[in-house]
Amino acid sequence: MKETQQAGVRPYLHAICQNNRLRFAVTLAGYLLFGLTDTAFAILQGEFLNVMVQGSLTRLGVLAALLAGLLAVQFAAASATYYLKCRFVHQGIAQYKSFLFRRLCKKSIAAFQRESTGRYLSLLTNDASSIEENYLNRTTLLVTMAFTVVTSLTAMVVLSWKLTLLSLLLSLIPAAVSAAMSGELARRERAVSDRNEHFVAAVKDFLTGFAVVKSFKAEDEMSARFDAINQKTELCKQRRRWWDCFVAAAGDLSSSVFMFGPYFAGALLALNGEIAVGTVVSVANLCGSISWSIRDFPGFWAGRKAARALIDKAAQAAEEHAGRSGRPIAPVLKEGIRLSHVSYRYDGSSAEALRDVSLEFDAGKSYAVVGGSGSGKSTLLSLLMGASAQYGGSIAIDGQELRDIDPDSLYDLCSLIGQNVFLFDDTVANNITMFRQFPADAVERAVQRSGLAPLAAERGLDAPCGENGCRLSGGERQRVSIARCLLRGTPVLLLDEATAALDNQTAFAVTQAVLDLDGLTRLVVTHRLDDALLRRYDEIIVLRDGAVCERGRFDQLMRRMGYFYSLYTVSKG
Repeated sequence: MKETQQAGVRPYLHAICQNNRLRFAVTLAGYLLFGLTDTAFAILQGEFLNVMVQGSLTRLGVLAALLAGLLAVQFAAASATYYLKCRFVHQGIAQYKSFLFRRLCKKSIAAFQRESTGRYLSLLTNDASSIEENYLNRTTLLVTMAFTVVTSLTAMVVLSWKLTLLSLLLSLIPAAVSAAMSGELARRERAVSDRNEHFVAAVKDFLTGFAVVKSFKAEDEMSARFDAINQKTELCKQRRRWWDCFVAAAGDLSSSVFMFGPYFAGALLALNGEIAVGTVVSVANLCGSISWSIRDFPGFWAGRKAARALIDKAAQAAEEHAGRSGRPIAPVLKEGIRLSHVSYRYDGSSAEALRDVSLEFDAGKSYAVVGGSGSGKSTLLSLLMGASAQYGGSIAIDGQELRDIDPDSLYDLCSLIGQNVFLFDDTVANNITMFRQFPADAVERAVQRSGLAPLAAERGLDAPCGENGCRLSGGERQRVSIARCLLRGTPVLLLDEATAALDNQTAFAVTQAVLDLDGLTRLVVTHRLDDALLRRYDEIIVLRDGAVCERGRFDQLMRRMGYFYSLYTVSKG
C-alpha cells in the first residue's frame, strides 16, 4: 500500500523539480558554502581570542585578511543563493499547482460532480501555501542544517574530541524528545487541511446562495452557521500552532543545552590545563551553529512531513473517482443512439428515475423530450453524457456500449447546454472560443447561427461578460453557450431546459436557432409546449414517472388525446 502511495506522489514531486533541478543544486551549493564560512567564522573567533592572550600584530593582520575574505565570499554566496532559492521555490510551486490542476481536468464530468469543489479550492490555495513554505523552502534549509552539523562537528573533533563528546552527551535527551514530537505535528497539519477544506466549501456555498439568503432574510442564521464553522477551523489551527510552538520549545531547550554545554565542559578541561581558552570559545561557537540546527530541525522536519502528507492528499484527490478508461469513439454520429431497457436510480433512492426506457435517436434528427417534473428528462440527458455507468440495460452509440467508451471521446461527440449557463469573467469572444484559437470565419459563422449577431454589432465580441455573465441577458448567455457548442462542432447537441429561465419571446428565438442547425442530432428537454416549435421536431418523447408513455410527431400525439394531449392542454390553459 505504501509503495502504491509513493508511486502516486512521485509525479507531483517530479512536477516540482522539472526544469528546476539545477536551481536546487546551485542553491544547495550556495548554502553549503555559506555553512563553511560560518564554521570558519567560529574558528576565527577563537583564534582572535588566542591572539589577544598571546600573539602578535602580524598574526592579527593575517586573521583580519582572512576575515575580510570570508565576509566577501559569504556576501556573494548569500546573494546568489537567496536569489536562486526564490526562483526554485516559486517555479516549483507554480509547476506543482499547474500539474495538479491538469490532473483534475482529466476527471470526467461524472467524477467531478460527485465531489466538493471546496476540496480542490483548498488544495490549490491553503495546502499549496503550506507545501511552498514547509516542503520547498525548508528542504534546502534542512540540507543546510545537516551539512552545518557535519562540518561543525568535524571541526569540533579536530579542535578537541573530549569537549565535543561531552557536549553531545548533554544534548541527546532533549533532541530525541523534540524529534519524537514531529509525527503528531504532521497529523495536526492534515487535520487543519481537512478543516480548511470544509471552511472553503461552506464559504463558497454562502456566497453562491447569497440571493437566496437575502430573499428569505436568513442573514442571522447564515452568520451563525459561518461563526460555528469559522470557530471550528480556527480551533483546529490553534491546536496545530500550539503543538508547533511546543516542538519549537523542545528544540530551544536542546539548543540551549548544547550551546552552554561546551562552556561547562570546557571550564572543567581548562582548569585541568587540557585546553586553551580560545579553543573553548571556538568549540562553543561551533556548538552555537549546531544549536541553531538542533533548535529548528524538529519543527522543520515535522513541517516537511506534514507538507508531504498534503501532496499525498492531493494525489489521492486527483485520482479519486477518476474517470473510467475505455475505447475511443469516432467524433461523428453515423447511425444513432439506442437505449434498450434502460433503468436507473440515484444513490440512496428507492424509486427509479428511469424505468425500462427503450428509445432510438437517429443521426441528424431533432427530438423533444417532455414530461412533468421528476419524470426523468434530465436524468436521461445526464446518462447520455456519461454521468454514471450504474444503469441497467444498454445505451449504445453507433453500436458501441456507452460504459465502454472513453469519456474524452464522448465529449468530442456530445455537448450539453443546461439551464444554468456558466460564463467566465472575460470577453464574449473568449467565452465562445474557450480561450482557444479558431479561424475568424468559423467564429463568425457560429455567431450568426446562434443569433449573437445583434450583440456583436452593438457591443462587439470584446465586450466583457462579467462574473458568470452578469453583464449579459439570459438569452444572450444562452446564445453564447450555443455558439460555443457550434464552434466546437460536436455532432450531438443536448439541451436540458436551456430556455427555462428565459421569457417566451427569447425562449422561442433560442429554440428556433437550435432547430435551424442542420446536420446535428439534437435532443431538447423542454417544458415549453409551443405548437409552432413542437411541429418542427422529428419526434417527441413523452416521459411519465421515469418511463416512456408516448412518442411520435406533434399531430399524431394530439390525435391520440393521451398524456401529451393533457400536458399540452394544461400548458395552454
